[in-house]
Amino acid sequence: MERPYTDRREAGRLLATQLSAYAGRRDVIVLALPRGGVPVAYEIARTLRVALDVLPVCKLGLPWQPELAMGALSSNGAQYVDSALVRTAGVSEAQLQSAMALARIELGRREARYRGERAPLAVAGRVAIVVDDGMATGASLKAAAHALATLGPARIVAALPVAPAGSQDRLTGAVDEFVCARMPATFYSVGQFYLDFDQVDDETVRELLDAAAADDGGNAAGPA
Repeated sequence: MERPYTDRREAGRLLATQLSAYAGRRDVIVLALPRGGVPVAYEIARTLRVALDVLPVCKLGLPWQPELAMGALSSNGAQYVDSALVRTAGVSEAQLQSAMALARIELGRREARYRGERAPLAVAGRVAIVVDDGMATGASLKAAAHALATLGPARIVAALPVAPAGSQDRLTGAVDEFVCARMPATFYSVGQFYLDFDQVDDETVRELLDAAAADDGGNAAGPA
């Protein structure tokens, strides 16, 4: 068994080696799923010398089991709902709508906190590399991919340090390329593959985005 990643930033540096074909391209943007995906994505964007931004997505947890995702919403209004899980778990329409309303409030808060006055970076016509610190159900990543599709990217690439074996099948039709550094057969949680898996706070997200913007080198504007 491979040793766990030291932390998310090490995972990002290692994952970046599998994305070298995208290095130095102004038509490439790395989009992090906050909060855990931001330190991973920061290292990828820095290594590849491409632009970095966030794509806030809020998980919809089951009312009585919040850690189990029944879907997710993205900040531009796209949504993904696992209809089979909702039906099997007996979630009512009122419960689902309540979860969505709370998620929209949280998404608005995150947008203001992470970006401040900075506008989202252009995605249309670019290769969008969507990054998280790992994947369990894939609900958040699916929501992000559906959100991106409405923005007109040239290509959507999902990039992950770790995911269960066969995870790419869950994203069929949602992404154009799936890049994952580790896909173990035995998978209990994303956190088991990190020595340091402490929660990433809002301030850390903002600091990394500010650092990436300061070191952008003109990539934020997209292709010339």
